[in-house]
Amino acid sequence: MKAMILAAGRGERMRPLTDSTPKPLLLAAGKPIIQHTIERLVNTGFTEIIINIAHLGQKIKQTLGNGDQFGAYIAYSDEGKTALETAGGIINALPLLGEKPFLVVNGDLASNYDFSLLRNQHCDLAHLVLIPNPEHHPEGDFHLSSNQRLTEKGFPKLTYSGMGVYNPELFSNIAPGQIKLAPILRRAISQNSVTGEKFNGFWMDIGTPERLKDLQHHYQNEDTSNLLNPDK
Repeated sequence: MKAMILAAGRGERMRPLTDSTPKPLLLAAGKPIIQHTIERLVNTGFTEIIINIAHLGQKIKQTLGNGDQFGAYIAYSDEGKTALETAGGIINALPLLGEKPFLVVNGDLASNYDFSLLRNQHCDLAHLVLIPNPEHHPEGDFHLSSNQRLTEKGFPKLTYSGMGVYNPELFSNIAPGQIKLAPILRRAISQNSVTGEKFNGFWMDIGTPERLKDLQHHYQNEDTSNLLNPDK
């Protein structure tokens, strides 16, 4: 299964940091945010990775290269100066992603989710990893029913983590352009064609400078814990 990392966003809430550095290249624990994700993908068997780029995208290409340094093969889907939104970016990258289901991960998140759990995940049109609602998104997105199907009705609601498996058929007959993902997912959910799972581990959306600092503290505390517990 191939994986796609969404890295084309402008990072408005991160300005002025993102005026000269694309958000995925902001550092946490001495590494670009996106590098942590790449390393987790490779360690769980995902070695074919597609990254979409737009704002300062050449810096991402220069930093990550063709993936050799990570034991991966990286291809880029260049959207030009203006990002195509989430669904538009995926649609633009479909020629690189192929005809089989693929994993999509937001480029501005950090998590210890085990991506290997998704390598053989069956999905009708999509399978989403959901998390307990974070403070900045208390209302949640979708309800996970007892048969692992997603619905917009019902409680409690959970938040989409930015990690999921997508069937290319989800985007069939949709013309290229700047297209948001949420309406497409909601249509598929209304057709009972989206499954999901709940993840209770570490997850963080690195959307603001404050959260970037929180991530840095998390990694520092994790390193300290590993030093105190070398067998961990």
